Amino acid sequence: MGFLNNTSVTVDAILTKKGRELLAKNDGSFRITQFSLSDDEIDYTLYNPSHPSGSAFYGEAIEAMPIIEAFPDETQIMKYKLLTLPRGTAKLPVLDVGYTTITLKQGASLAITPQTLNYLGASTAFESSGYTATIGDSRLMSTFNGVGINTTEATSLNSTTTIGTNVSRTVIGSTINLTATTVNTLFGSQTTLSTILTIIGRDSGARLTIPVTITKVTQ
Repeated sequence: MGFLNNTSVTVDAILTKKGRELLAKNDGSFRITQFSLSDDEIDYTLYNPSHPSGSAFYGEAIEAMPIIEAFPDETQIMKYKLLTLPRGTAKLPVLDVGYTTITLKQGASLAITPQTLNYLGASTAFESSGYTATIGDSRLMSTFNGVGINTTEATSLNSTTTIGTNVSRTVIGSTINLTATTVNTLFGSQTTLSTILTIIGRDSGARLTIPVTITKVTQ
């Protein structure tokens, strides 16, 4: 969802594939119950407390920035969600998974247990609601699931089958399990395949994106 301009309250809203499926059922199952706000387009360095026209114009350049139209690619939009942190928070929480990049050989597995730094007054913490993990291209994984969180939402996402199709997939867990594909035909003439893994703390809103590379095993 995005505002088309800054002069009128016009909202451009598009549905994800899942949203269109629910709307097409026409059985009342389509309900918008949650939403997120983000400020992807804002460059806060443009805030100018030295503006010669006074304080009313400090944010003039920011307010004049164009707003992007909505599109349903979660790897490119809504990266910087607005969030509420406890009063007195001095540092933004950040995620640590122990990797800056991930490289797996075909068939190799990896378990990722994220930690949140600078959260709830602790240097390191695990979030009680777990973490959301999205793999950009689910074809590259023969296993991609989350464990450790047993809510209805987590169970539903973790049981959804999209492995083997050219779409992203999202799971929830305190630990995220990945196993690289063994399908050689995906590689064609290439020896590696690449995608991205995005992990978000469900309580803190902290976000981390990691490049993932799958290496072909030559028999």
